[in-house]
Amino acid sequence: MNDVQTIQSKIHHINGLRIMFDFDLAVLYEVETRVLKQAVRRNLQRFPEDFMFQLSKDAWKEVITNCDNLPNRVKYSPVTPFAFTEQGVAMLSSVLSSNKAIEVNIAIMRTFAMLRQHLTDYASLKEQVAKLEMEMNIKFKDIHQALNYLHLKEKTQTRHENRERVGFKK
Repeated sequence: MNDVQTIQSKIHHINGLRIMFDFDLAVLYEVETRVLKQAVRRNLQRFPEDFMFQLSKDAWKEVITNCDNLPNRVKYSPVTPFAFTEQGVAMLSSVLSSNKAIEVNIAIMRTFAMLRQHLTDYASLKEQVAKLEMEMNIKFKDIHQALNYLHLKEKTQTRHENRERVGFKK
């Protein structure tokens, strides 16, 4: 699995946000989760709630239920993880200043940018499909009406052909 796929597999969707958990980031940065959390706590002013938040117990239980690829050591931890948005991950580079942190941060930012591009492409494609569907519905409606007309005409002709002709016979 390449870097982009690895990073992509660690991006989760919670409450309409794309986030990464502290334990996944710690693995990528090659530091202990405890060290990463310590660095964040020392610099809390850099992490407003739209950059980083700690999951509630209920939200964490829901994530555990929905995500089957979480490590066991994390599932049963008494402490809920921190969730970092894209901006929070970018801010981590100023808190963790190792070369590895910089390298990983660049890869993560590129992955988030790629995901945004995919979503834009998807939205555009969805719009084109909807437009095409509408055009086809209009065309098929016309065809359907024409077929119904021909079908009704055929039925009336059949009814007339079965009648005995009235009038002068040769």
